[in-house]
Amino acid sequence: MAEQLIGESAPRERFGSRLGFILISAGCAIGLGNVWRFPYITGEYGGAAFVLLYLIFLVILGLPVMVMEFAVGRASQKSSAKAFDVLAPKKKWGWFGWWGYLGCMLLMMFYTTVGGWMVSYVAKMASGELNGLSAEGVGLAFEATLADPGQQVAWMLVAILLGFFVVSLGLQKGVERITKFMMAALLIIMVALAIRAVTLPGAEAGLAFYLVPDFGKLMATPETFLDAVFAAMGQAFFTLSLGISAMEVFGSYLDKERSLTGEAVNIVALDTFVAIVAGLIIFPACFAFGVNPGQGPSLVFVTLPTIFGEMPLGQLWGALFFVFMSFAALSTIIAVFENLISFGMDRWNWTRTQAVAYTAIMVTVLSIPCALGFNLWAGVTIPGIGDIQSIEDFIVSNNLLPLGSLLYVVFCVSKFGWGWENFVAEADAGEGMHFPRWARLWLTWGVPALILVIWVSGYVPKFMLWFGLS
Repeated sequence: MAEQLIGESAPRERFGSRLGFILISAGCAIGLGNVWRFPYITGEYGGAAFVLLYLIFLVILGLPVMVMEFAVGRASQKSSAKAFDVLAPKKKWGWFGWWGYLGCMLLMMFYTTVGGWMVSYVAKMASGELNGLSAEGVGLAFEATLADPGQQVAWMLVAILLGFFVVSLGLQKGVERITKFMMAALLIIMVALAIRAVTLPGAEAGLAFYLVPDFGKLMATPETFLDAVFAAMGQAFFTLSLGISAMEVFGSYLDKERSLTGEAVNIVALDTFVAIVAGLIIFPACFAFGVNPGQGPSLVFVTLPTIFGEMPLGQLWGALFFVFMSFAALSTIIAVFENLISFGMDRWNWTRTQAVAYTAIMVTVLSIPCALGFNLWAGVTIPGIGDIQSIEDFIVSNNLLPLGSLLYVVFCVSKFGWGWENFVAEADAGEGMHFPRWARLWLTWGVPALILVIWVSGYVPKFMLWFGLS
């Protein structure tokens, strides 16, 4: 790809196809939270009853903010580095571009380590390293991996090198072409795994647990219902990675042939499909083998490998599962790396090659604390939050994402930013679904209130712990 400085008059790179945009944006949103967190909280709060609640919040909270990010990107034709200066040059929003850069960098500081785990488990499952081990043995193997700083850093570097290799090839030849392949393979592997899981002996109990609504469980007590509401709001919000301009840059690569609301609906639907199908893999498999599915991250790295070890052709199915997990993680890594690369090209007029080189060095150095946070630096913790990875995740998930989304809403609906009419005109440009104008009141008051509720609720248990109130 010919190198070119990205100045004010330089042509913006474009997606080669509409499908590429949809799959890349969905790939950015799809990650570990879709695979274990969504099924877990779905089961905890009444199965299909909770899914319905989640879908409502997805539509009224997550979807509008996604359209806003796309609109800012497409209207400005810039990454967050310059988008806010372009759209509201006299209103001093330029600082907000750094919010997205900081959020994407912090996300990669721990997500590259998680991506490395996924890739390493493809090798472990395919080689038969975990064959014949009990659940305790698989757990000890995972703990040994975490305790080995050499392994942690090595697999983290593999994830980083794979991601930066893809973005170095360019938007169309690298990011779009390879992400399209990974996402297509991810969906095919997921469907195959789901078919295998639902046909296991005893899978019916898992399907009933997951798919049959239990409104009685959802509304057993007022506290249970409120917990479910907060969980549904949080999942709907965080699953789409909104608020750190991770979606904004993909809007900047779009033309105006299609309206943005319809495209956002497609992406949200794909993200939700992956989350729901993940439940069709995990719940039937866990119930078929008498395993508790509510075990968080250990479910992926300890329980599921144990289950695959007991299945016929389990080595194959286990390797396929972690190929799927690796593709989910790497699609997010590639998408966020593209955000960082685009920021550098827009802000400092770097060529793509320069942006890849400088950003790769920064990401590698800044990712080391997380990789060492499970071994050499395991003593670095914050009460109520946890180790280095948990601290970095808390900063992003509980702070930068919700507050960044709040600022996007203010920028797009109020006179203090870009403004409502400008936003709607951009969102509706092209063929397809139009953004509902009647939603202005909801977006001006309702969405900010919900976001603040989510943000404050994340701090309540921590304040109680820090000040000795729990």
